[in-house]
Amino acid sequence: MKNYYFAVDLGATSGRTILGSIDNGKVVLEDVNRFPNHLINVGDHFYWDIYELYRNIVEGLRIVVNRGIQPVSIGIDTWGVDFVMLGKDGGLLSLPYSYRDPHTEGAAEKLFSRVSADEVYEKTGIQVMNFNSLFQFDTLRRNKDSVLEAADKLVFIPDALSYMLTGEVVTEYTIATTAQIVNAKSRQIDATLLDMVDLTIDQFGRMVYPGEKIGMLAPRVCNVLGIDPIPVVAVAGHDTASAVAAVPASTPNFAYLSSGTWSLMGVETSGPVINELSKSLNFTNEGGVEGTIRLLKNICGMWLLERCRLDWIDADYDTLIREASESEPFRSLINPDHKTLANPARMRKAIMEYCATTGQPVPETRGQVVRCIFESLALRYRQVLDNLKKLCDHPIEVLHVIGGGSRNAMLNQWTADAIGMDVVAGPAEATALGNIMVQAIAEGEGKNIATMRGIVRDSLDLKTYHPANTAAWDEAYEKFEKIVSSYK
Repeated sequence: MKNYYFAVDLGATSGRTILGSIDNGKVVLEDVNRFPNHLINVGDHFYWDIYELYRNIVEGLRIVVNRGIQPVSIGIDTWGVDFVMLGKDGGLLSLPYSYRDPHTEGAAEKLFSRVSADEVYEKTGIQVMNFNSLFQFDTLRRNKDSVLEAADKLVFIPDALSYMLTGEVVTEYTIATTAQIVNAKSRQIDATLLDMVDLTIDQFGRMVYPGEKIGMLAPRVCNVLGIDPIPVVAVAGHDTASAVAAVPASTPNFAYLSSGTWSLMGVETSGPVINELSKSLNFTNEGGVEGTIRLLKNICGMWLLERCRLDWIDADYDTLIREASESEPFRSLINPDHKTLANPARMRKAIMEYCATTGQPVPETRGQVVRCIFESLALRYRQVLDNLKKLCDHPIEVLHVIGGGSRNAMLNQWTADAIGMDVVAGPAEATALGNIMVQAIAEGEGKNIATMRGIVRDSLDLKTYHPANTAAWDEAYEKFEKIVSSYK
């Protein structure tokens, strides 16, 4: 009898539930329902509607059950850092704040005026971003937030949804590492870090790791759905950790690029890499599956193009790609992670101003702007990959591009050209696959991540891009580095 696994995959703008199975040695995925994930702006703050997310999860389960299918297990992955606060009676005290809320602007600097930034990095190995949970906690404390003052438990988003399904309060390892409160060496929440923001370990649930059972679907939920109790399993609760678990690598000597609105480039290591170089390069050490560490760097990704498309509502994606391919190569380059491109009112105008400021030809046509974005991303990937090679204790022989960006043939080829290395594209559905794989291993249908990655390879039609025209890209990289170093 075939096992079906129910995966919940929630992003910062949308969510979905997926039914997965392994059939004749191949993974089969089927979307059950998709739904938006809207931010709620009330007063001066932005919140997530966790009740609506929960309702859509239950609706997905209802759809599956109405088809006569009872899943073997349920697993939930979401974005990182955000959390729910529970009262002493177990009730949710309020909607969770969003990491997009402006109340954490300057939060890192305020915390580090009181505590040692070096100590925090030495313990966690996590890059400093103002919305990390550590800074959210400190901001709420400084603002005398009444909800935090009343909170008995702090529960990260995937764990909060598991709690709503099971009644069990846990802290999943991979999602907790994004919070900047986990000691990278012990793989446990660090009491001294919590003490910096006046919190204690007993305010968090027991630590669970990918593959562990959180609890059983609560009777009240089972009664509503008309099914028997089924386990909710801790997958890699952080969506990027789930995506990396599904990298179809045949060798450990690989780097990955999770490509979407944001790009995350990194490698898997057996332990944290925390030293002066990793700190100066602002690399992060986040938890992965089977005890691995994801040594990675956040890079602005396709969001640059998405924001530009607000000015080009009449142009479809294929048209923009064609126009970019017909434009002059390496005419204008930008640093995708420059502060002026972080959140401008008009991205196209900001890119034009960046080029003017750095003495380059200003991109004027759509094709020139798109080409500027894609070439700059490819060169930024090379820069980050070169730094990874300095930090990594094993060679890097291939780059796996996963996520929605793996469908971008132009950018994949240019990335291969820029890095001088093969690029293997796929799967686009990496996060859902990783979620399903961990559930299958927990059920005993898979031995470990290595064997499951082999099943993913056999399930997909992967495409490999080989480097070409490397001399021209080497010359462009020299130009890119000069531009980036001259305009901080």
